Amino acid sequence: MVLKEATILVIDDDVDVLTALRLLFKPLVKEVIIEKNPSNIGAQIDKKNFDIIILDMNFNGLVNTGNEGIFWLNEIKKIKPKTDVVLITAYADIDLAIRALKEGASDFLVKPWKNEKITNTISSLLKARKSNASDKKSSQLGTSAIIGESEAIKDVFLKLKKVAPTDANVLILGENGTGKDLIAKALHDNSNRKDKPFVKVDVGALTSSLFESELFGYKKGAFTDAKEDRVGRFEAANGGTLFLDEIGNITLGQQVRLLTVLQNRLVTPLGSNEAISIDIRLICATNIEPKVLADEQKFRKDLIYRINTVDIVMPPLRDRGTDITLLAKHFISVYADKYNKSQFLLDSGFISKLKKHDFPGNVRELQYVLERAVIMADSTSLKPEDLVFSSIERQTSKASTTTMNLDSLEKNAILTVLEKNKGNVSKSAKELGITRAALYRRLDKYEL
Repeated sequence: MVLKEATILVIDDDVDVLTALRLLFKPLVKEVIIEKNPSNIGAQIDKKNFDIIILDMNFNGLVNTGNEGIFWLNEIKKIKPKTDVVLITAYADIDLAIRALKEGASDFLVKPWKNEKITNTISSLLKARKSNASDKKSSQLGTSAIIGESEAIKDVFLKLKKVAPTDANVLILGENGTGKDLIAKALHDNSNRKDKPFVKVDVGALTSSLFESELFGYKKGAFTDAKEDRVGRFEAANGGTLFLDEIGNITLGQQVRLLTVLQNRLVTPLGSNEAISIDIRLICATNIEPKVLADEQKFRKDLIYRINTVDIVMPPLRDRGTDITLLAKHFISVYADKYNKSQFLLDSGFISKLKKHDFPGNVRELQYVLERAVIMADSTSLKPEDLVFSSIERQTSKASTTTMNLDSLEKNAILTVLEKNKGNVSKSAKELGITRAALYRRLDKYEL
């Protein structure tokens, strides 16, 4: 919600304060109601649904408690518990205001206030309300913060809804930047474990020495720098969800240790002989293609079966059609708010240029491109020239495409020569102009 759509109630027994706030907010909000007598709060709330209530901390002894503001705050919360209440207080009442925050107030303002400060405070609360409402709507759909309505993303939502309430282990596949971490969080948030821990570990970034200590923990004295006991990530996630990102990058040795833990549901911290029972739901993610994971020289099949009860494939942004426009509008709004800029109009050429780009960096690249556009824009209308795509992503994409094409050409050439020579490696190597050892390496590379 934006400020101009808000309805505000101001309660203060000082007529000057009421007049000042009414004059301040009248041109900024949809409606501002002022009330001198706090005893009328209930009647005012019954008549209208207020987005924000601004409440004075001190009245003229109408309630004999010594802290009337907290009394009336509690009365408001009894009637409308989710209403944001902002308190107005004098310098001497700061301790009381802090206590009121603990009682459920959303914020407090100190007299005399600055107009810019009070409008910023109200705007921030309204934006938070909008964000919370959006999150609630998304979680009801089982999609957390994922934005999209394309057929490709709808297939993901459908599978997510079916899988999330179960305890099935899930493997999330997809290119970098497609939002695999959002799917992992959505699975947790819509599961029976949602009130328990969600622990994420980028296992691909862990060295062999750190792998076991991070995942399984250690006891004091287990190694030189172990100066105190440390709980591992498996134990920290007990009862909840453990998300292992970049699972495809761990070594065969690490895979063996992980498989043992998953089979036995027990972890033994380094330096300890006592195994700890664990109860977790496991979610893994990788950007490695399934055919690579299927290679037993790189990844154990028994571990794949263990972590992949169900797989969810995140589609690349280039396959998500109209989602590009939806995501663009979302990120532009977010960054306009972040950098205190007016909301932007999007030129048709701007959208057209976005749609023509293949986004090798996927949603993450889109996000960064739009943040830059918002920062650098000279007007409130975004035009094609405001879009500058990453040269890094272009080079990466071009390089990977070139590599793929060269590999394909080389593989086809080898197959052609081998067929011609009826599988004779020596003759084929001579015709290709390479040694027999070099040809054998290529045969192994292309699994021929």
